[in-house]
Amino acid sequence: MNIAFDALPLMGRRTGIGYCMAGQVSAMTRSHPEDAFTLNYFAARHLAQRRAEIAPFLSGHVGAKHVFCPPYLYRTVSAFIPVPYGMLFGNADVTHFFNYIVPPGVKGKTVVTVHDMVFRAYPETVRGRTRQMLALGLEQSMRRADRIVTDSVFSRSEIVKYYPEHEGKIRVVPCGVDCERFHPVDDPSAHERVERKYNIQPPYFLYLGTLEPRKNLVRLVQAYAAYAEQRSDPAQLVLAGGKGWLYEDIFAKVQELRLGEKVVFTQYVEDADLCTLMSGALAFTFPSLYEGFGMPPLEAMACGTPVMVSDAASLPEVTGDCAVIVKAEDPISMTEGLCRLHEDAALRQKLKTDGMRRAKDASWERSAEQLYEVYREIAETS
Repeated sequence: MNIAFDALPLMGRRTGIGYCMAGQVSAMTRSHPEDAFTLNYFAARHLAQRRAEIAPFLSGHVGAKHVFCPPYLYRTVSAFIPVPYGMLFGNADVTHFFNYIVPPGVKGKTVVTVHDMVFRAYPETVRGRTRQMLALGLEQSMRRADRIVTDSVFSRSEIVKYYPEHEGKIRVVPCGVDCERFHPVDDPSAHERVERKYNIQPPYFLYLGTLEPRKNLVRLVQAYAAYAEQRSDPAQLVLAGGKGWLYEDIFAKVQELRLGEKVVFTQYVEDADLCTLMSGALAFTFPSLYEGFGMPPLEAMACGTPVMVSDAASLPEVTGDCAVIVKAEDPISMTEGLCRLHEDAALRQKLKTDGMRRAKDASWERSAEQLYEVYREIAETS
């Protein structure tokens, strides 16, 4: 097959969508040297940087096609004037768009990944610009696509709830985890370096992700405050990740509860520090209100870190019985989860063992092969 990918999610500071694409594309191109792959991308600035960002994915049978145009200009214009994508990038047997939107005039078969329905289920937690883009373009995008890929059985049910007419097109392809990138770190000097760098005093609970409303961090801070009141030796709460939309409420809640140095905000964490930061945590917490998949808990499991997640959306599906599961909208339930994880060393050890086993089963190679079968399915139809 001749397979093309829209490379935009690989560029700039990657989000979960970009990491999902990177994992699937890397594994698929390694496993299928008999096929030709092309990374399509728009860019009008920072061209050397853009080429460097996709360079790790290129090889003898993986090339790139660049069109000199700002990517968001094309997306905005094509929403109103149907400038054919195929006119700019040519033909492929299958072209995959990993970020919700299929532009007009794609030649060959098309696949779109729709990661979740948060803009319909929790619109108040989504940035206005993103909400508007999806409200205007997603329905048309799903009509254009030959197949709709989503990350979990939960997300499939959500798409069917809001867009039942597309049920027959949807295929579930779970995300994976790179156990070479995410693995336990046992070197005490590495832990000391990272803790000093981010002003952390062990032991600590860790959240890693964007600071934004749907991550449910205000309730986590409330739960942590109640936990800390019950102990003379509370672990710190480390909230690691970049500031997203409406993050101010999280900082305000920490100040209101006078948690001071008990709560640490690291902001962006460098890739080189992720494994060490995760491995050093007493437990990893991920209490989101809504996730199409949620890769960070699986990455924490790969690092040998006990995990606590909310009972919302796809998270119980992703973690199975390898995590402490708490009620998403109940800070008391979260407090109880934090206390269990702090007090019960046997539970932490069990979660570590079970979680590492689950992470090893969730490889990007398996994910990529499931995605490849979707391509094969539509390529073989007329």
